[in-house]
Amino acid sequence: MRIRDLFDRYQGMTSFAPLGFEVQRAEGIYLYDSEGRPFVDLIAGISVCSLGHGDPDVLRAIRTQAERYCHVMVYGEMVLSPQAEFARDIIDALPDGLDKVYFTNSGAEAAEGAIKLARRFTGRAGITAQVQAYHGSTAGALSLMSDPYYTNRYRPLVPGVRFIRQNHTEDFRFIDHTTAAAVVELVQAERGAKVADPGFIKELAAHCKSVGALLVLDEIQTGMGRCGSLYLFEQYGIVPDILLTGKAFGAGMPLAAFISRGDVMDGLADNPVLGHITTFGGHPVCCAAAAAGWKKMQQMQLHQRAVALEAIFRQELQSIPNTEIQGKGALLALHLHNDERCRNTIRHCLELGLISDWFLFAPDALRIAPPLVMTDEQAIQACLIIREAISRADRDLHSVQ
Repeated sequence: MRIRDLFDRYQGMTSFAPLGFEVQRAEGIYLYDSEGRPFVDLIAGISVCSLGHGDPDVLRAIRTQAERYCHVMVYGEMVLSPQAEFARDIIDALPDGLDKVYFTNSGAEAAEGAIKLARRFTGRAGITAQVQAYHGSTAGALSLMSDPYYTNRYRPLVPGVRFIRQNHTEDFRFIDHTTAAAVVELVQAERGAKVADPGFIKELAAHCKSVGALLVLDEIQTGMGRCGSLYLFEQYGIVPDILLTGKAFGAGMPLAAFISRGDVMDGLADNPVLGHITTFGGHPVCCAAAAAGWKKMQQMQLHQRAVALEAIFRQELQSIPNTEIQGKGALLALHLHNDERCRNTIRHCLELGLISDWFLFAPDALRIAPPLVMTDEQAIQACLIIREAISRADRDLHSVQ
């Protein structure tokens, strides 16, 4: 039976129209299909593979740690050097006020942990999230999603969630003395890479402080250099009460975290004890890989590559008729202003050897989030493919009309 047949027959599906690309191998910025043909990976596993595929330092760290030990005990019970040393490295790179790390398997689990942590510390139940934000698909994280299309079939969800619009300060009335936390994305990725205004974020931070609510920044996609600094909040002149990180954080392995002050984080360890536990969060092999990736990203100054890549994509794509580029660094969205135009463009990109995707709340936009190791020449070549794919998509639309 073909691998695709096994995929269709035995795996639970997320949709009935999956991309269905059969990966034979991956190297650098390329994925290779079952026939060995290379495809430019313009989405990096949805902002995960910032170092590209198969980085030798990361692979070496995985092999070395796997030979020492893999899973030994649930997270937080035994002293494991990959966890402790990586936690130190993370905190050393962050400002005061972010000094303890709780490792999880995924960004959604980090969001779940942040909800619990905020409620535990403040003694409040209310959570405020953003309209058209995405923090994961588990029950708690899903509760932070405003769109009823994605939530109605799974209700009842976590109660007490209210929503604010990005860059609308009048919505701060939904953050009050009953609010445990405001959960915010600095770039609303799934809305089509919509960037928050600095003034809005600074006012939000001040408002949260005035009412005693914790500010939770979801930097699962924007962190690890993707938007031009280690974490994007550094460019806004604020420090969150809780920081969510994931995706590229694990250097291609399943690892994420929520990070906060010691006095906040300590609430999970007492009354009740084991207030938050995870079996595989902070897996030693994942932490070893992440530590190697962390070191490599800093050595290569990949946050600067993100800035350079943004400049290239904007320069090469901005002249395409009836399009608009939004986003920050190497997290960009090329808005095509037509869902069918975007779908056809993605299809033609695949035919031409490039893999992209759309956004959950912006099906008219093409995702541009490549590995940060992409060279200038590779970025320009990707833009040439995108331009040709849009040209073909436009011909498709005109032929139908």
